[in-house]
Amino acid sequence: MAKKKVNVALIGAQFMGKTHSNAWRKVGMFFDLPVEPVMKVLCGKFPEELKVAGKYGWEEASLNWKEVVNRPDIDIVDICTPNFLHPTMALEVAKAGKAIICEKPLANTLKEANGMLAAVKKAGVKHMCGFSYRFAPAVATIKKMIAGGELGEIFHFRAAYQQDWIVDPEFPMVWRLKKKHTGSGALGDIGAHIVDLCQYLVGDVAEVCGTMQTFIKKRPIADSDTGITVKKGQKRSRKMGTVDVDDAAIFLGRIRGSNTLATFEATRFAPGRRNYNSIEVYGSKGSVTWNQEDMNVFHYFNRSDPETAQGFRRIHATDAGHPYTEAWWPTGHIIGYEHLFVHEIYDFLSNLRKKAAPYSTFEDAVKCQKVLDAVERSSATKKWVPVK
Repeated sequence: MAKKKVNVALIGAQFMGKTHSNAWRKVGMFFDLPVEPVMKVLCGKFPEELKVAGKYGWEEASLNWKEVVNRPDIDIVDICTPNFLHPTMALEVAKAGKAIICEKPLANTLKEANGMLAAVKKAGVKHMCGFSYRFAPAVATIKKMIAGGELGEIFHFRAAYQQDWIVDPEFPMVWRLKKKHTGSGALGDIGAHIVDLCQYLVGDVAEVCGTMQTFIKKRPIADSDTGITVKKGQKRSRKMGTVDVDDAAIFLGRIRGSNTLATFEATRFAPGRRNYNSIEVYGSKGSVTWNQEDMNVFHYFNRSDPETAQGFRRIHATDAGHPYTEAWWPTGHIIGYEHLFVHEIYDFLSNLRKKAAPYSTFEDAVKCQKVLDAVERSSATKKWVPVK
């Protein structure tokens, strides 16, 4: 029996657009899906960026995202644009009655995020926010371990998301360094990921105390937005622009309804850390640690082991039995960053016809946004601030 086809439109052809395109193209090859996704339209802002549409696997390309969203043949819209565009697009998609996948953070402000959540609830459409690190087999296994009580009472959650791509003061202004486009800097871009991992794994953050810092306040203006890399030979203007977002954010948190303490660091000023998204969870029965730069393994300490054999075990999360692994390669044949997005799309499509949503939704994204909002208020007042 032929599967029902669902037509997909993706808005955004840059970094995340490329990543999501790869996921839509590969998901049906490796996973058994209840529906068949059809890569219908890639939407972009500039004609030159849409030249990749066919290469990425899309049937069509369009410069008019609003027209595409309202087409009767489109079933799912995947939003991979800069943050400030998310609300307008999501509201239009919800109004059109289409299922939505939206990159994180959901919006630039908590007010906007709440509006997006209200819109999808009113429309009754399926919605996902792309917190991709939930979909690493190691992280999904750690979630099961914590939920099953294998670590016991959780004392500490510790997370650090460290990058180094803007340490050079000559790195030009890009949209991620402009508050009107991104809302916040390291806090919203990468801090959102570790906040979500905390709330996914151990519980909601109840209050925070934090500080934010901008190390380099003036940067050269580039002739074009370079994203997160500088192209060789790219011209830079002699004009300087003002960076009005944080380069780093550090904050403490208390977990609601428990004695768990949490610590968070999000920075783009950690030389040598390319994409070091790391978590540590310490409990009464044991501990686990994981980091994205070595994403196929995690380390587990079990207090019940004999004293003469205690220590952190290196566990390979590509073995059979770990979430998502049976779709891929034999044990030890590792997967990569791009596969997390394949898992994300797989979970979304697998539950398209179900009421439950085991993946990260707009509700989760709003909970995350509430924490980000509280961190900004705490940094401004230099006080502990409750999460709304």
